[in-house]
Order: sequence, then C-alpha cells, then structure tokens
Amino acid sequence: MVATMISFGGRLIVPGDAEYDDARHVWNLAIDCHPVVIARCSDTSDVVSALAMARTTGMPIAVRGGGHSYPGHSTCDGGMVIDLRDLTDLSIDPQRRTATAAPGLTWGALTEAASVHGLAPVGGHVSSVGIAGSTLGGGNGWLSRMHGLACDNLLEAEVVTAAGDIVTASAEQNPDLWWGLRGGGGNFGIVVRFTLRLHPVAPMLAGMLIYPGEQAVSVLGAVGELGAAASDETSVLACLFTAPPAPFIPPELVGQLVTMLVGCYVGPVQDGERALAPLRKLGSPAVDTFAPTPFAALQHVFDAVAAAPMPYYMRSHLLGRLDDAAAAALVENAAAVTSPLSSVLLVPMGGAIARVPSNATAVGHRDAAYCLEIGAAWLPPGEDSQPHRDWADRIWQAMKPWSAGNEVNHQIDDSPAGVLAAYGQQNFARLAEVKRRWDPDNAFRLNHNIPPAGA
Repeated sequence: MVATMISFGGRLIVPGDAEYDDARHVWNLAIDCHPVVIARCSDTSDVVSALAMARTTGMPIAVRGGGHSYPGHSTCDGGMVIDLRDLTDLSIDPQRRTATAAPGLTWGALTEAASVHGLAPVGGHVSSVGIAGSTLGGGNGWLSRMHGLACDNLLEAEVVTAAGDIVTASAEQNPDLWWGLRGGGGNFGIVVRFTLRLHPVAPMLAGMLIYPGEQAVSVLGAVGELGAAASDETSVLACLFTAPPAPFIPPELVGQLVTMLVGCYVGPVQDGERALAPLRKLGSPAVDTFAPTPFAALQHVFDAVAAAPMPYYMRSHLLGRLDDAAAAALVENAAAVTSPLSSVLLVPMGGAIARVPSNATAVGHRDAAYCLEIGAAWLPPGEDSQPHRDWADRIWQAMKPWSAGNEVNHQIDDSPAGVLAAYGQQNFARLAEVKRRWDPDNAFRLNHNIPPAGA
C-alpha cells in the first residue's frame, strides 16, 4: 500500500520485509524503534516524494544520515524514517578548496577523497560518523582549533524544505536559513547537499600517550594548564578508558583504567616537536606513538573503539576550564566505571572556535574550553543498563560546577529547557523565527526541537 502512494525510485522497507530489522537499527543499539516505513532514498527526488507522503499521512518524520544520534533522532516509532545513507555523491574542487558532498557520506570517506589533493575537512574525530548531523549541530574535529567548527566551514546547502521545495542556503541566498542550519540541527529541512570548505594539510606530528591510572589526576590537570596556553595548531584530546588487550597496550595495563592523550600539531613536524614537547614530558607514559602522521590516518585513530554499534548512554557538559579540582572530581567518579566499554572524553575547544562571534551561527557557548563526553556503553542484548547509566549520571552531576553549558551533538536532553540552555536565549529566539518561516507546522520535530515562534 505504501509503495503505491508515491513515485519512489529507492526502496520502501516496511515491517515484515526481510531487511526491515537490519534497516531499522541505528548505531546506538540502546535505541530500538519500529518505524512504519523506512524510505531509503536514491536521490533528491526520492527525498521530496518521501517527505510528501509522510506529511500527507501525518506520520512523524525522522531523518537518518550517518545514524549516530545518541538520543535516537535518526529513527522513530510509528512514523517514517527518511534514510539518506545511499546518497553518497562527492566532488572535490582542489582550486576552490571545497567539497560538495551528499548527506550519506561519513567523515572518513570525505577525508580520504580530500587527502588525494592534500586537503582535509574540519570533520569529526571518528571516521564512521556522518557529515550531516555533526555539521548541522556544530561539529568539532581535529582541525577545529585552527579553522572552527564544521558548521563554520559550511559555505552552502541545498535543502528540501517542509513544503517540499528545493532551495539553496548560503550567505547570499536565504541567509536566515543558512544561519539556522549552522548549529540548529535538522529543525529546518533536509539537507541533500553540503558545500564545505577544505584546508591544506601535510603530514603532521600526531599520536597518543597512555598513562597508568594513578597518574590520571596530575596528567589531566597538566593538560588543562597546557591547553589554556596552547597555540591554535595544537589539539590534544584526553580520554579515560579501560585498556583493552591490544598490541600497543603493555600487558600490565590491560583491564586497568588508563589516561590516553591523543593529539596533533597542524603544521610543520619540527614545529610540532617543539610545541608538543611539554605534553610528552608529562608523568611517565607507558605508550608514546607520536610520529609524522597523515591527517587521513589521524581521522581513523578511534575507529577500533567507536565504530562498532552497541548500546550507548551519553551525558555531556561544556567545561569552562579544566583545573586541578575538575581533574580530581572527574577521575574520582570515572574510576567507579561499571563497563570496560565505557569512556570519558575531553575534547578541546578554544582557538578559532572561540573567535567566531556568538551570534554568527546558531552554536552557543563558544567560550568553553572542553567538551566533556561521558559515554556509557555495554554489550547487547539483555545486560542491565541501569548501573552504566547511573555511572554516567554520577560523573555528569559531579562536573556541574565546571559546566559552561551544553552542545546539541552530545546532548540527550530534548526538553524545552534543555534545548534553550544549549543555544542561549538570544540564539534560541532567532532560531524560532527561522523555524516559523521554514517549518511553521513543526514537521521536523524529532530532534532537539525548536518550536516555531508564536506556536
């Protein structure tokens, strides 16, 4: 019945189809939704047709790009998933240093294609994450301290609006929509083409340091101090996790909570040696892999721990600072970890991110020093998730004194108060006006929702 309602060149997958269960699952296996139909689009006209059908029938609409949404915005119960995974067209313009990319692409695929030309996107820190959702929500990557967030590098977007029109959003065309797309998530339409700025990169000094757990507080405190004075070229991410049995892990550390620092210097290797020398002298690292590294290889450094689908529960803060007291509170609470699959990340901000005016895009809280990501993970199926969720909640609660806000890409709070807090009053009010123009009926509401002004 669904298949006869619209002209659709892709695949309409419904309950009972052999591929339904595989198609409905998203990366976060804690999300277990059952859509009425999954519209796996093959081109933009399919997106228009699927949206028209959903709106005609009144079904809720979820839009899936990479499918990495922590709270499950990539799927829904009782509605339609407009699935963009098969939209993977990509072209690189090395002269203009731009990429024109479809929403089904991942940062890994885009990075590999750009690397042929000595270029790179700002991207994310994990290669399997899709470009669409992360860019629309902000998008922090290895180059962000040099070149801003992914959304700061969005030059143009082709958008299917709630009315089914195809429009261009840029600084020159529909600038209000372009402003809203850069941080406002999927509230305003379905982006079917991204034009992103690329940046020249050469092999850089990059790698990881791993420290035994007893050094965690002193190492994180020193990282916070070094990070506050670091140049834009320097990016150092810290991670607390349980060391797995891996070739690069000393046997005595396997199964122990360790501190891992992953960093890079975006510039000449010899300059990186000098800039990162204080970092490499912290404590007594058990592992030091820093070496000249292609950017494309750095993009894959977390693949082993982040690529596999499993159940996740995410809590997050933007931290105003990482001082000794914050480091001590974080380590004390993280040490009670309940699953070897869970981890705590401190992703650096600052640099170029902070120099973009707070009202230039929809992204709020640009003055934060770090994004704290508390990721509880466990094995499916059947394992009781509550102890792991409680662990994440305890850390989140303990770190509230250092919180400088939230950002939507790692926020599970969809409440009106939570969304308002992520954007701030001024940006939220402006987003609501953009919403009123482009989606007055709030068709795109399965997200960190911004209701239309006056609704």
